[in-house]
Amino acid sequence: MTDLHVVDATADHVDDIVSVIHHAFAARRVLDPPSTALSENATTVAAAIAEHGGLLVLGDGVPLGALLFEQSGDVLNLRRVSVDPRYQARGVASAMVGCAEQVAVRRGLNRVNLIARVELPDTVEFWRRRGYSLVDQQAHNLLLAKAMPVELTVPTAEDMQAIGEELAGQLRAGDVLVLSGDLGAGKTTFTQGLGVGLKVRGAITSPTFVISRVHPSLVDGPALVHVDAYRLGGFAELDDLDLDASLDEAVTVVEWGHGLAEGLAPDRLDVVVTRGDDDTDETRALRITPVGPRWAASGIRVSARETN
Repeated sequence: MTDLHVVDATADHVDDIVSVIHHAFAARRVLDPPSTALSENATTVAAAIAEHGGLLVLGDGVPLGALLFEQSGDVLNLRRVSVDPRYQARGVASAMVGCAEQVAVRRGLNRVNLIARVELPDTVEFWRRRGYSLVDQQAHNLLLAKAMPVELTVPTAEDMQAIGEELAGQLRAGDVLVLSGDLGAGKTTFTQGLGVGLKVRGAITSPTFVISRVHPSLVDGPALVHVDAYRLGGFAELDDLDLDASLDEAVTVVEWGHGLAEGLAPDRLDVVVTRGDDDTDETRALRITPVGPRWAASGIRVSARETN
C-alpha cells in the first residue's frame, strides 16, 4: 500500500492537478448536460488555487488525487474532486476529503458543500458515508453538505455558560444534545447556559440523583429535558425513560450520553468538554460536532469561536 501524502496545493502543483482532473473526468461516463471539468487548464486551476486553495494527494511522488476549494462566506465548497482512475479504491478520496474538512475547521468555517450528479449514485453514496446530507436539488445537481465541528478554548465557567446561552438561540423543539467529558468538566455548566437561552423554569443542576428532569419554558418555547445517563446500563434503560414522548416537543440534553444516546435521533449535537491537566485551571476545551441533515444546511455559529 502506497503511503498517501495530502498537501496544500500551490502554483508548483498546477500541472499535476490539471492532469488528475482530466484523467478522472475523462474516465467518467458522459452526462447530460456534460461536466465542464475537462475545460480546466493551467490558467483556470492556477487562478482557483491563488484565490481559494486546494489539495493534491501524492503517493511516492505521483499525483493520485486533487480538489479545488471555493470559499463563500462561512462555507467551503469542494470543486473538481478527482481521483486518477488508476489509483481508485486506495483511500485517496477519503484522505483528501478528511483533510479538506480540517482546512474548513482551521479557517473557522461552519460547513463544507459540494455538488454531485444524481446520475452517479455510487458517488452520492460515498459522500453520504462521509456524513454529507442532501440539502437541495436543482435538476441533475444535488447539493450535499456537512456541518463542521466547533472547537473552542473556554477560559471560565461564565464563558461556558455564555456559549450555551448563545447556542440555545439556534435550537428548536426536537433537537438533541449528547454531552460527554471528564467528571466536573463543565457539562452541567454548559447546560445551565442553554437553560438561560431557552428561558426555561427551574434551576439546572446535575441530574445525577434524578436521572431525568423537565424544565418547562417560560416563554411558550420548547422545554428543556435534562438527562443523566451515567448510571444507566444501556440504551434499553434510556428507552425506559420514555423520552420519545417529549423528543419532538423539547430540547433534550443527555449528559454522559456518548455511546448510548446517539440512537435517540438521527440529528444531534455531540458536545465534548475536556479539562486541562492542571486541576486549578478553569480553562476547558469544548468541541461541538453537528450530526445529520438538521445541521447540514446551516451549521452552528458561536461568536466566541476560536479554533485550536
